[in-house]
Amino acid sequence: MRKVAGSVALVSAVLAGGAFATNGDNMIGVSPASRAMGGLGTGICLEPTDSIFRNPGWLGRQRGFNLSFGGILFMPHVKAKSSIGGAPASYKTSKSDTFTIPEIAITNQINDQVVIGIGAYGVSGMGVDYRDERGLARMHTSLQFMRIVPAVGYKVNEKLAVGGALHFAWGSLDMGAILCADATDPASCWNAGGGQSQAYGIGASVGINYKPLDNVCLGAYYQSGIKMKYKNVFDSDGNYDFEDLKLEQPQEASVGVGFRPIEEFKFGFDIRWINWSDADGYKQFKWKDQWVFAVGGEYKVTPRLALRAGYNYGKSPIRSKSGLNAPNMNYIPDLQAPFPDFNLEWFNLVGFPAIAEHHLTFGFGYQFTEHFTLNVSYVRAFEKKITTTGTYYDRTRGYPNSSVSAKNAQDSIGVSLDWNF
Repeated sequence: MRKVAGSVALVSAVLAGGAFATNGDNMIGVSPASRAMGGLGTGICLEPTDSIFRNPGWLGRQRGFNLSFGGILFMPHVKAKSSIGGAPASYKTSKSDTFTIPEIAITNQINDQVVIGIGAYGVSGMGVDYRDERGLARMHTSLQFMRIVPAVGYKVNEKLAVGGALHFAWGSLDMGAILCADATDPASCWNAGGGQSQAYGIGASVGINYKPLDNVCLGAYYQSGIKMKYKNVFDSDGNYDFEDLKLEQPQEASVGVGFRPIEEFKFGFDIRWINWSDADGYKQFKWKDQWVFAVGGEYKVTPRLALRAGYNYGKSPIRSKSGLNAPNMNYIPDLQAPFPDFNLEWFNLVGFPAIAEHHLTFGFGYQFTEHFTLNVSYVRAFEKKITTTGTYYDRTRGYPNSSVSAKNAQDSIGVSLDWNF
């Protein structure tokens, strides 16, 4: 298992290409079965992947030896426009538009009560590429976040199972832009990008699964935040000294319920809270907490073929604002230059537009043999638009009647090959 974990870390680091975002900068789910059902995984039993990452309380109910290997082809469609001082502007399209995201999970039943597992996933990220667009400060960003998760589940009795996991995290952050002391003077501009910076962190999760009735499942989990510090990543004040940036993946909690009224049909509902407003970095950039609602179901057309569908909604942590005219009010830890209110939102919408809200999901699973199943998912995040207005400030003056807008829509296809013995 140590060899598998090492191989997964290497493959994930190579493949997790960078810019994806759904619930904030988190994926709605990691396995195709979960993603096809709206991101469920708290109160309904799915693949080993989700019992390790989402709710380890399910892990104690896994049987035998299970291996899941797959990935997601992620295709964001991101646009932005910026009008400084009322100048005309049109939407420009980010060139960060296609990425691959891997996932692998292994579980093994030790005895009737204990199951262990390990998984590795690309689970969070976002980014844009406007390097050809002077009107967007040639902004280019890339945040990648991967977790390696060893977990253990314990089946207390037929009704109750509990579990826990450690989350060993690897992150990579790259931020680049051409900033100017005087927006009208090209000689006052500098390249603020410090290049790619990597960081490591650790967190944990605990979960519970309870079956009051044979056809009813209740679940809950808590996942801690993971603090990261990316070094020498940005020069905010033009002194040619690259600064660090603290960016914490936030804590979250979820409750869910699952039903199986007949053997061929199951469905569930999850509520998930993501605490962006208290996480380092995100709270200084004024992200709001999210309440994510997921509903989905699965129907077995035949003993081999299962059809799935779902819906996921989480209000954007970045909101439209107007009349932001205050200069030099916001300080980001480790960055030297303060961000005026409008400039802060400009950076959010151009550099990190994690604003998708509505997701419609579909998929299927087909069991080719007793031990092998193919799972496929498709997720459509419908286009969301956010606009903020106010006064843009450089070091010399303010530019009233400025505005910045971002649009974000997404398509993604997930595939996994699952074996059980």
